Amino acid sequence: MSERHPDREWWTAAELAEAALPDLPASRQGVELTAKRQGWRQAPGAARRRKSRGGGWEYHWTLLPSRAQQALLAQSTPKAGAPAPAPVGRDALWARFERLSERQKQKAQRALDAVQTVEALERGGMTRDLACHQVARQFGCSARTVWNWLGRIEGVRSDDRLPHLAPRHGTAARGETSAECDPEFWEVLKADYLRLEQPSFSACYRRAVRIAKSEGWATLPERTMRRRLDAEVPETTIVLCRQGVEALKRLYPSQIRDRTALHAMEAVNADYHRVDVFVRWPRYEGDNECEIVRPQLVAFQDIYSGRIVSWRVDRTPNKVGVSLALGDMIERFGIPEHILLDNGREFANKFLTGQVPTRYRFKVKDDDIPGILKTLGCEVHWATPYSGQSKPIERAFRDFCDDISKDPRLAGAYTGNRPDAKPENYGNRAIPLEDFLAVLAEGIEEHNARPGRRGQTTQGRSLLETFEDSYATAPIRKATEEQRRLWLMGAEGLHANSRNGEIKLMENKYWAPWMHQIAGRRVVARFDPADLHAGLHLYSLDSAYIGHAECIEKGGFFSLEDARNHAAAKRHFVKKERAAADALQRMRATEIGGYLDAARPTGEAPAVEAQVVRPVFERKAAPANALKPRERSPEEDAAHQAVVADFEAKRRQAEETRPRAETERSRFRAAIELEARLGRGEEIGDEQAAWLKSYQSTAEYIAQRDVLRKHPDMLG
Repeated sequence: MSERHPDREWWTAAELAEAALPDLPASRQGVELTAKRQGWRQAPGAARRRKSRGGGWEYHWTLLPSRAQQALLAQSTPKAGAPAPAPVGRDALWARFERLSERQKQKAQRALDAVQTVEALERGGMTRDLACHQVARQFGCSARTVWNWLGRIEGVRSDDRLPHLAPRHGTAARGETSAECDPEFWEVLKADYLRLEQPSFSACYRRAVRIAKSEGWATLPERTMRRRLDAEVPETTIVLCRQGVEALKRLYPSQIRDRTALHAMEAVNADYHRVDVFVRWPRYEGDNECEIVRPQLVAFQDIYSGRIVSWRVDRTPNKVGVSLALGDMIERFGIPEHILLDNGREFANKFLTGQVPTRYRFKVKDDDIPGILKTLGCEVHWATPYSGQSKPIERAFRDFCDDISKDPRLAGAYTGNRPDAKPENYGNRAIPLEDFLAVLAEGIEEHNARPGRRGQTTQGRSLLETFEDSYATAPIRKATEEQRRLWLMGAEGLHANSRNGEIKLMENKYWAPWMHQIAGRRVVARFDPADLHAGLHLYSLDSAYIGHAECIEKGGFFSLEDARNHAAAKRHFVKKERAAADALQRMRATEIGGYLDAARPTGEAPAVEAQVVRPVFERKAAPANALKPRERSPEEDAAHQAVVADFEAKRRQAEETRPRAETERSRFRAAIELEARLGRGEEIGDEQAAWLKSYQSTAEYIAQRDVLRKHPDMLG
């Protein structure tokens, strides 16, 4: 036996009987009985069906009794590197089953149904062979296939039959490919492809092949390297290296916030939005001049319903606009428990959010004045910077871009929402401020009242209906009379006069008889930014109310808006005067120097007889080696005169080509006519609009505009 089968590992029952091994029967039937009694066929990986002609079962030598194994080991030595196959565990079987396609899983389920049908027929008294033929006709397969399915699950637990019946083709682990490239070639290809410039894979492959040829590296085809890249480099790594961190963040799913646990006015959020419309905004009070701006809209939104509860418009984002919108909301609807704010300076300032933790704006001091929201007991949350999805109000702003900015009444003034998305009629028109505010108010009301919303809380209703249904039963904190002195008040840390306690703010003076007791102290002054003459409410640094101070000298501004307009008007005045001065000073100092050089006398001045006699004292003789001024030669004088003459010729040529008053007047008259057409709502061409916008920023236009104010009849 050992000479005929020196390295055999798998044995049939007949071969084991012929080998006459210790502790094993000498007949095939006896070996089969032993295998059945000891459960050899149920041993995972140690029993298999014979693939050669005749079929039957084969058993691994590790199933034999110990003395039989020792006899085999004494007769022959197994081949090195060919150990017995490791038994496949349940977890591995089910893991392999999970990797199968859905079609293969359905085949396994069909085989399991056939096996269970055969077993049911057997329990009914039918023989297995007859049951296999009947099930084969029922499932459209051969009886041999049914018998194979039964053989696969012989001795297998009933709950583990499905992976055993799964198709086995295509499930074996793939071996390594025979062809391989040099590691340097692979590294060069990866380094070239994983760049923010996002080169194509084909271009990177061609460059890598070019380098490999010069270095003598082994390469593989492009499709093979592409498959290797997809298999070894994760998609997230490719996105990070080729598109950046922001693109990688977008791969992470957004957080879905549950609003159903809230109620109306429990939580609000606010942000600024730059409207995509050109608006004619008055420069300052009492002046007919306007500047073309894109207004800034600050809005507060109820998070539960999505309703816009208050809003204000200004030229730039600022804390005054935020405080006014906040006051509108609190006065009408109450004080929210939570408020989500952007991290911009207009929100994260000491006036609104002083002493709020994690503000990360400005220098934090221990004696900072408590902000309005801190005093009202609102819990402030800060949105993630540069993350629009963290602020729910951004969804409403997106609607405003389509419903309000593109309103037909604002046609010609729409700017586009991106620099590369400007409309064809960009800059043709600017809307008066009053008309824009009317369209904006109407658009926000329509946004709140639009039915058919599909949000978590709206369920087909409008934002307004959702808000009102919840607001009617929600516990709302209303502002008290004392709190009304806070939410629309500015807060400044001021020092009272050390002599009488008087306080000066915005060039207005405030005083009351009781203020002697705070003389020299630092106090908190809260005031109405829209009415500085109404007086100050004074608080100590720990927010204790002290009293009210009347405005005893109204020498300054009536409101913060007046102060800001005054500062803007002052800057505008200085700018216009500088432009006018530049227009009047047509000759520069360097040109005057040229005139002086030309007017320099060339000959000797006539002698003048002295009228006063001055005594002459003896002086020491100058040393022999003293330096004397060198006289210019005739050639040097001629060269100097040539330079002066050339300079004078250039000056006269520049003077002749300088624009005259008639040319300036005609350009200014054309600009006035275009402005009048825009004021009447007429449309002008793109080239005319571009020229007018450029000309209005020149010093010539500003100077001519100033002259026109003083002399209205200058244009005839």
